[in-house]
Amino acid sequence: MKGRRNLFAGVITLGLLGALGVAQHWLETTAAAQAGGAKQAPRFEVDPLWPKPLPNNWLLGNAIGVAVDSRQHVWIVHRSSATLGNNEKGMELTPPTSTHCCKGAPPILEFDQEGTVVNSWGGPVAGAPYDWPDSNHGIDVETDGTVWIGGNGPNDGHMLKFTREGKFIQQIGKKGVKADSQAKDHFFQVAKMFIDEKGNEVYVSDGYGNKRVAVVDRKTGAMKRFWGAYGNPPNDENLGRYNPSAPLVQQFRNPVHCAELSNDNIVYVCDRVNDRIQTFTKEGKFLKEVQIEKESLADGSVWDLVFSNDPQQRYIFVADGRNQKIHVLDRQSLEVLYSFGNGGRQVGQWYGLHSIAIDAQGNLYTTETYEGKRLQKFVYKGIGPVTSRYVTSVRPTGTR
Repeated sequence: MKGRRNLFAGVITLGLLGALGVAQHWLETTAAAQAGGAKQAPRFEVDPLWPKPLPNNWLLGNAIGVAVDSRQHVWIVHRSSATLGNNEKGMELTPPTSTHCCKGAPPILEFDQEGTVVNSWGGPVAGAPYDWPDSNHGIDVETDGTVWIGGNGPNDGHMLKFTREGKFIQQIGKKGVKADSQAKDHFFQVAKMFIDEKGNEVYVSDGYGNKRVAVVDRKTGAMKRFWGAYGNPPNDENLGRYNPSAPLVQQFRNPVHCAELSNDNIVYVCDRVNDRIQTFTKEGKFLKEVQIEKESLADGSVWDLVFSNDPQQRYIFVADGRNQKIHVLDRQSLEVLYSFGNGGRQVGQWYGLHSIAIDAQGNLYTTETYEGKRLQKFVYKGIGPVTSRYVTSVRPTGTR
């Protein structure tokens, strides 16, 4: 019995020493990094239990947009049943092939901070005074709860505004148009919008059909100005495939996937297939650019971005849906400090990382398109030294 107690005590001691050794190693690594002038950056861990399971046997389709509102509720827009296979929506088929699983959730979902669905609506309605997009794309929410969505379907040349409860407010633009990056009365295949309430304007990444940033009046929707890459007048020339060894082209390629305004009034534009971010004044004067993972082909590396929520917005978080990473940039220098995450279907991984948003606590939210069809939360864990340029796993501490 005494021998067993000694063995048990020995195991405990070894365990404590091991834990202390890990802690000591972390402290030594951190101290060494700080002493060596290591740069600092935010760190994150995935929350594997957020959001809560969807009600009503619902499934998400391509999850194509995400935003956080003034109440710190998380909104997403997804493509619902249109992007679900028959094996995923058996309850919707005629006749139903399943009594329990599953059916597409409404296109617009609102989650509270605990991850519970508290609101849902949207989709085409016969006789409605608006044209629901053929393909939902992009969402933003004003302080008063006004919800904006876009669409990048083959006939989508418009944006829609609704109340928080889903009551229609306004349609800006029209359906059934074609590419025209000089148009003043419509868009073509909008990717996303950013609402500048202080300036009473909306920045539109216009987008999948047109090749421009457009700025409209927040209330009337009237076109105020637009521009292309480097502040050039935009055109609809077919630039061919992106070639990473060729000189950078003087126009955006489709899609122009985001246009985000910082607190100091700089517009950051996601030129996705060109693997670059370009920055501008609010009037469209070009400032500077950076390429990220510039060897990335196909659908490109710069899908979406969001700023850290400190007053200086010191960092930028870039969603890279080709390489399935989030890149953390220093906003002033546009230097990539480090990247985290990788491709896969487990928590903390991505397949089709598409959109990104941040809440007041610094937590990140991501949605996945293609077969990813998912919403995830990445919990802010404070600022720490950058000791590696690439971190594959952001699982909670203590998990494998």
